[in-house]
Amino acid sequence: MCEAFKREKNGEHLYLRSNKLARSKQLRIEYPRVTEAQRVQDIQSSKEHSARTNVLFVCSRNQWRSPTAEQVWRRHPALSVRSAGTSPNARHSVTVADLSWSDVVFVMEEKHKSRLLAEYRRVLENKPVHVLDIPDEYKYMDAELVGLLQQSVGAILGIE
Repeated sequence: MCEAFKREKNGEHLYLRSNKLARSKQLRIEYPRVTEAQRVQDIQSSKEHSARTNVLFVCSRNQWRSPTAEQVWRRHPALSVRSAGTSPNARHSVTVADLSWSDVVFVMEEKHKSRLLAEYRRVLENKPVHVLDIPDEYKYMDAELVGLLQQSVGAILGIE
């Protein structure tokens, strides 16, 4: 049977695909919302993405150190990066989804590692958590902080 005549269920009624297309044009809605080309592109990008290492940077309030680390490493072709904070009032607090997504976690201080292990031990069981020993004395994109992050993270991951 031709793809255009394939029946699709919509609520209680069955519509022909061609009817849906006609109705979407009437309403000026793009249907299907994701084109076939976009679907293929998404699949390809997910394959590329899976070849990358997912890195999560964590500090207390997700204000200066971890966002700087995210910014420094975000354009590296081998990495996908995010940042989060351990504090409940952080700009973005660490979630189970963040930790599940990550392949490796970098924390700025030992206390961050302790907090993560206290709350998310099971999620972190098989993930490396590296302590960078970077104190909370830097502002966002401070030149010294950027240098420390490039050197320490690069050395641990074996990249430049």
